[in-house]
Amino acid sequence: MIPKQIYSRLYPAIAGVIGLLVLAGCQSEEHAHHEKAPELPALAVSVAAAEERTPLRQVEVMATVKAAESASIAARISGNITKLPVKLGGSVSRGDILAVISADEIRAKVTQAQAQLDQAERNLKREQNLLQKNAATKESVRTLEESRKIAEAAYREARTMLDYTTIKAPFDGVITSKPANIGDLAVPGKTLLTIENESSLQVIADVPEALVLALTIGDRLPVRIDAADLDIEGTITEIAPTADPRSRTAPIKLDVAPSPALRSGQFARVSLPGSSGTAIMVPAASVKPFGQLDRVFIVTDGTARLQLVKTGLTHGDHIEILSGVNGGEQVVVSDLTEISDGRKVTIN
Repeated sequence: MIPKQIYSRLYPAIAGVIGLLVLAGCQSEEHAHHEKAPELPALAVSVAAAEERTPLRQVEVMATVKAAESASIAARISGNITKLPVKLGGSVSRGDILAVISADEIRAKVTQAQAQLDQAERNLKREQNLLQKNAATKESVRTLEESRKIAEAAYREARTMLDYTTIKAPFDGVITSKPANIGDLAVPGKTLLTIENESSLQVIADVPEALVLALTIGDRLPVRIDAADLDIEGTITEIAPTADPRSRTAPIKLDVAPSPALRSGQFARVSLPGSSGTAIMVPAASVKPFGQLDRVFIVTDGTARLQLVKTGLTHGDHIEILSGVNGGEQVVVSDLTEISDGRKVTIN
């Protein structure tokens, strides 16, 4: 057994020898590991140069598809609805009956006005016969002529009121709203039906006052309708001359071509020409997501280098690079699943 004093003097030397042996073993293992990982062969890739361009930036505003012809149908007189021969979503033609309102008192007034007119015409005819026999004066005949005109006007007024009991379609269209039902009381100003002509549609958008000054009648703007999955163009037909002081926007109207997928009330987005500025553009195929970021591979001296980038707007098949790539650098656009950082590459 080694005495304690001798052991305390030998302990540092023994620990140093053991450390050297462990370090030598690790270095040998690491060296063997490196020798087992041969370098991958060069990968043939396609590249594209990052270009400095001046893309036109778009500003999108929210919009709504609406029918160019739209009417809220309301009664002009009070009365109960007795007929409502239309259905929600049904098509109607100009002149078709939409609703019938009961109004017995108006029919009574028509009968009364007809009787008064008949009486006025009989009195006038009798007085004219008497005038021919010199048994009446011209003044009395003139008075009865005026009475007949008054009776005739009263009859026409009553007939017009009676015509109001039958409501007809003002134009060809589709019933898009039907809050009324048979038996409801119709009163002047209360909407019974809404009819829209969907063969002629418009897109209405509120444009910021800073951008509306750049627009003119006849300009064509891109319109996107997500619900119909349509990308179309609209032609500006109206521009409001003043802006809303609360929202600082001015409404514009655009005519769009009819489509079976378009419906009044659909949400739309209108793209307005905005400012232009210089941007670095690369093919969209060269950019791949990398976690929460995007990445590209830049070829430098035959070696692919991974580079994290910040992207901007997409313009067709190219995308803006806000940071990470300089103009003229070559980015890899093919074999992105096989390439890795530091791998040798050859350019096709």
